[in-house]
Amino acid sequence: MFGGIAKAFFGSSNDRYVKSLNPLLTKIASFEPTLQAMDDATLGQQTARFRERLANGETLDQLLPEAFATVREAARRVLGQRHYDVQMVGGIVLHRGEIAEMRTGEGKTLVATLATYLNALPGEGVHVITVNDYLASRDAEWMSRVYGFLGLTTGVIVPNLTDEERRHAYNCDITYGTNNEFGFDYLRDNMKYERAQMVQRPFAMAIVDEVDSVLIDEARTPLIISGPTDDKSELYIGVDAIVKQLSPDDYEKDEKQKSIVLTEDGTERAERMLEAAGLLEGANLYDFENTQVVHHLNQALRANVMFKRDTDYIVKDGKVVIIDEFTGRMMDGRRWSDGLHQAVEAKEGVQIEPENQTMASITFQNYFRMYPKLAGMTGTAATEAAEFHDIYKMNVVTIPTNKPVRRVDEEDEFYKDTQDKFRAIARKIREHAERGQPVLVGTVSIEKSELLSEFLRQEGVDHSVLNARYHEREAHIVAQAGRLGAVTIATNMAGRGTDIQLGGNLEMRVEDELAGMPEGPERGAAIEQIRAEIAAERQKVLEAGGLFVLATERHESRRIDNQLRGRSGRQGDPGLSRFYLSLDDDLLRIFGPDTLFAKMMRNNINDGEAIGSKWLTKAIETAQKKVEARNYDIRKQVVEYDDVMNDQRKV
Repeated sequence: MFGGIAKAFFGSSNDRYVKSLNPLLTKIASFEPTLQAMDDATLGQQTARFRERLANGETLDQLLPEAFATVREAARRVLGQRHYDVQMVGGIVLHRGEIAEMRTGEGKTLVATLATYLNALPGEGVHVITVNDYLASRDAEWMSRVYGFLGLTTGVIVPNLTDEERRHAYNCDITYGTNNEFGFDYLRDNMKYERAQMVQRPFAMAIVDEVDSVLIDEARTPLIISGPTDDKSELYIGVDAIVKQLSPDDYEKDEKQKSIVLTEDGTERAERMLEAAGLLEGANLYDFENTQVVHHLNQALRANVMFKRDTDYIVKDGKVVIIDEFTGRMMDGRRWSDGLHQAVEAKEGVQIEPENQTMASITFQNYFRMYPKLAGMTGTAATEAAEFHDIYKMNVVTIPTNKPVRRVDEEDEFYKDTQDKFRAIARKIREHAERGQPVLVGTVSIEKSELLSEFLRQEGVDHSVLNARYHEREAHIVAQAGRLGAVTIATNMAGRGTDIQLGGNLEMRVEDELAGMPEGPERGAAIEQIRAEIAAERQKVLEAGGLFVLATERHESRRIDNQLRGRSGRQGDPGLSRFYLSLDDDLLRIFGPDTLFAKMMRNNINDGEAIGSKWLTKAIETAQKKVEARNYDIRKQVVEYDDVMNDQRKV
């Protein structure tokens, strides 16, 4: 209670921290008139002046106000965007090696330029890390205009570059890329025989965009470089055929752990079938000679029962491609280890590639701890603040929004099963789209997005589907998701990095509609017309209530739900969000099936009927907290194991 009173009087510790930066903001603003008076060439020479002052013993903190003001002015001239004061606060937080939590649409990409420029001045290289290759290339191209104007070089690391190209990108002042590319380059460098063959320089600073996705979600799996071993495809196919003959009574599965074990009867049946197929040495499955067969049997069971096509993986061009559960993207070239990938290939009847053995590995946690200075930004970090502090010793600072948030978050709605829920969703979408309100629908897997698409077709609603199958067109579809009456179905990957502007996105429309038109007055007039159309359409969308975000179930992590919600109501726009749930949803099925709540729902809710209350929403959040705590334990364990290896790496 006293805490509440103190907070009312003095503000939270976060508010006080942000307030304490005001004198710095005033100082940054005081340089603006001088810099505005400079011509382009003089402004571009600021970098050389700053480097000279560094050489004469000044520190980065002393240069900060003038350097930030210089970037603000350069961005105003080159991109036509001037950093707001709250973006300056974000820049200061990043420079201090902390995490800036900024709402979606507050311009994180632009915030990064401030701390990146300041920390690139010593010439030791700053790594800017994004969640996918598309964003790395887009941000590098977009922001290199500002850096180039100020005389700094920018490189970008994408897949399939030669060592020479990589070395060149790492030698730039600023290097963009994904966490996977940086991590694998580090491992490959560790396997080289001479220092001259390495591509990376010693680490100085990393700024991680979507820091929760990179340092937390993806940190459950280490990076591994592996080499091939003997081919055992016959064995996989033989064991797979036997597993397909087992019935659900032959095994017990635990969906929380994604593990599965044979019952005694099941073991007996499998043993007899393996013996008949000539795959056993002797008659006992658990004899020492049959260790390998047991391993293959377990993996084939997991592949057939626990791993679902179009949810965990898809089959594309005769290959099994893993789908990242957090971003919904295809992870080309990534394979499950311990023979699981081969078991899935046998299950799907595609060509089986040989198994691999590990040659080098590192966890993301230990990779990022090697940077002397690490900072990050994201729309959602507060729920994981404790973990950031425990593992990375980073504090989370919530940055206030530039304009107050006007989005309305409605209570969750519950249905008995998936069919009822999807029917209700399709009706709701039609109702809002007819009013002209754009709807963004978030689904958890490709399978669900295609199922919903079918329901919408029956309702006669025009819509676009965005999932791992079509990620080349992704940016274009997402960019137009804010147009009048647009309906877009997306897996959770649409959550990140692409802004949804109400009324449509000018750059994307110009790219799509005026691709063949040469530069000149005619093209200029066409661009102006598109700009006017967007402004008029934006007005209509605002009158219809802004973007409506509708989620078809809750993800196991609250952050990913918040990320989806945050697509709506950016920069003070109105908006609406609502989650639709049913008892068949994974979260409720796996983490809350035996609760009083599930039993009551089953008995008291009729087909097609919906209920919603604050109490239900609370119950769901409790389930999510449980999952988050469990996932944190898994990550902590990964780190503790890797710490032992880390000591050996440093030798």
